[in-house]
Amino acid sequence: MDRFIARANIAHFEDLLARETDPEKRRAIQDLLAHEKEKLEIAERQADKNPKPVAPSKADDPAA
Repeated sequence: MDRFIARANIAHFEDLLARETDPEKRRAIQDLLAHEKEKLEIAERQADKNPKPVAPSKADDPAA
């Protein structure tokens, strides 16, 4: 869930940055964007270390 939210925030901030012309506002958006990218990187590393188990599909079930 954290990765989903971070990706959505990154897309939002990139969109805002593409439209914003005020230097002060752009700087604030760039800071927010950098922070979200850091959060995503951390979440991705944690997900790589602790992958969620995948439930077997019915095709894998010999009783099916």
